[in-house]
Amino acid sequence: MDPQVTARALYEARRTRVPIPPFGAGLGAEEGYAIQQELVKLLLADGDRIVGYKVGLTSKPMQRLIGMDSPDYGPVLESTVYPSGAAVPASRFIQPKLEAEIGFVLSEPLRGPGVSLLDAARAVAGVAAAVEIVDSRIEDWRIGLADTVADLASNGSVATSGRLVPLSDVDPKMVGMVLTRNGSIVDTGAGAAALGDPLLVVAWLANTLGELGVTLEPGHLIMTGALHAAVPMTPGDVFRAEFDELGAVTVRVVE
Repeated sequence: MDPQVTARALYEARRTRVPIPPFGAGLGAEEGYAIQQELVKLLLADGDRIVGYKVGLTSKPMQRLIGMDSPDYGPVLESTVYPSGAAVPASRFIQPKLEAEIGFVLSEPLRGPGVSLLDAARAVAGVAAAVEIVDSRIEDWRIGLADTVADLASNGSVATSGRLVPLSDVDPKMVGMVLTRNGSIVDTGAGAAALGDPLLVVAWLANTLGELGVTLEPGHLIMTGALHAAVPMTPGDVFRAEFDELGAVTVRVVE
């Protein structure tokens, strides 16, 4: 499979909102990241820029489902970031679902290899309540490992509260979360769902990207993975994720 050709197909699927068939069996993470790299080139050529990264597959059940023994990652693009309370058009996506996550913003550069949990903590400016809208440009979410990795780790967009809580004031792995849709509870979660500690996700990302010569930069937003099962979203939905110590983040889904 030609990474440039496949990346172009994913690029067109993002543009037209028409999904493409799964890549097929036999492709793994290496092929997926090769395609992702080509797709990112196309998106940056349009004038977008990378403002952070999302990490997915941070729970063992999701890793087993996809057939992977570690997380995956993709860039967060500036054009996909919303503030809390924003109206998010459902028409921007193909088959969106929402996940509540813990986000970190960096104050210092972070680059592996050898980044420890303590190193990650020192580089963090603060912790934020966040949600990710995951989307797949693959038909009916019939994704395998290469499909989701190539497709920017199934990232659609993110929203954050904008309030940064100092790491000294909160233990991310102990943060509880309640997600409501139109005022009714749809799920709950805790920070420990993300690799046992969301800070470990930051360290893992820095070390993984460091092997590729990539540095996490000051100001980068790091999304550390879902705290619960993804929830489908439709126009008219109002989602609110309330986090202990971090506050709340709200998203309004419109046509």
